[in-house]
Amino acid sequence: MVQEYSELDDKAPRADGRVKEDQAMPGPVSGSGRLDVSKPIRPFEAGVADGKKKGKKDKKAKKAGKSKSGRSRERALPALFQPMELRDQHIRNRIWMPPMDTYSVLRHDGVPTNFHYQHYVSRALGGFGVVIGEATAVDPQGRISPCDVGLWNDEQTRAWQGIVRDVKAAGAVPVVQLNHSGRKGSSGCSSMGYINATVPVAEGGWQPVGPSPIAFGKMAVPVQLSRAQIASIVADFRSAAVRAVQAGFLGVELHAAHGYLLSQFLDPLINRRNDEYGGDLSGRMRLLIQVTDAVREVIPSGMPLLVRMSATDWATGGWGLDETIRTAKVLKLHGVDLIDVSTGGLVPGVEIPAAPNYQVPFSYQVRSQVLIPTTAVGLITKPRQADRIVRKGLADAVEIGRASLRDPYWPLRAAYKLGLSAQQTPYPEPYRRGAYGIAR
Repeated sequence: MVQEYSELDDKAPRADGRVKEDQAMPGPVSGSGRLDVSKPIRPFEAGVADGKKKGKKDKKAKKAGKSKSGRSRERALPALFQPMELRDQHIRNRIWMPPMDTYSVLRHDGVPTNFHYQHYVSRALGGFGVVIGEATAVDPQGRISPCDVGLWNDEQTRAWQGIVRDVKAAGAVPVVQLNHSGRKGSSGCSSMGYINATVPVAEGGWQPVGPSPIAFGKMAVPVQLSRAQIASIVADFRSAAVRAVQAGFLGVELHAAHGYLLSQFLDPLINRRNDEYGGDLSGRMRLLIQVTDAVREVIPSGMPLLVRMSATDWATGGWGLDETIRTAKVLKLHGVDLIDVSTGGLVPGVEIPAAPNYQVPFSYQVRSQVLIPTTAVGLITKPRQADRIVRKGLADAVEIGRASLRDPYWPLRAAYKLGLSAQQTPYPEPYRRGAYGIAR
């Protein structure tokens, strides 16, 4: 008998504000990439077929993996393992690895290393449908810390090529997250110290920039960006997107969440400008739209473009769900294919009610009101929990973050927990003989 990890047990408490399970939810993204909102996804019930209950004989046959005729059969795929499409990309399941900073470029040159190769390829071998790379800076001053990866020169592009090639070979869709850190830049990392503080210029740091001269916590006050500097940053995103295509990535995500530059411009508590990049929402979203247009222009028409957004900054008078929905509607008109919904990270000192599924309702609201595919993230650790989110139409895919750090093969374990056969599970062929459920 296989011993399951406790994190795969389906006993996660529900977060306050979760949409009730018996409420009708929009269905999943269709094969064409469009949303079917006409009806909820049919629940995956192993004991129900064609509207009739199975008898005891059928249950015994099912347990043995056989039909009533005695023939071996495959179980219907649960929602979590149904494939989906975004533009030209066929994605094998709804389990995604989100972008998570590793701060592991010890040479401080932005070039991904053997660590990054192992980190990303192992998750692809582990069955993830999409692997999103960590925040990748579009220029040196756009790094969060000196230990970040980048995509602003040829050496970095070549280093990414090998990683991307083998992520694809393992069956996953590699996506790069392009980022500029803004006022949160030049922060420290575990290998050099200055955690939650600004690294001095003499030790490899730099002067951070932002929409307004308002510091993040105790970090250095950023220099307010001029119009010319803003135009240069838009050009940096465009160039990084070109390099992403050259590196072989199959999708691009713009990081407009967690208090980095694009989200700093969105938030009224951070952006106090009185020019065309500030003021009302149309002004505050201007930079994000310009970057979106610049990237969409240089990537192939069949390549998905994603945007990660914090749906709220959890602060009184700050960024919230209504503005997120309004911005997402504009992004959709500018060629964005999916909103990667998260929350927080914009302003310090706020209280965030973190609990399992606490960010899922935000994903559902964006999905249902904008009619655009979304992902959900945040303390999603259990297979049935994740499957339920997709099955109920709360999101089109789930992102397994910290749980994937402790278990690169989370999708393979989840498939076993949800009753898939070894043949239905995305095992690398050399690993299939060690599939869960095999007696020896």
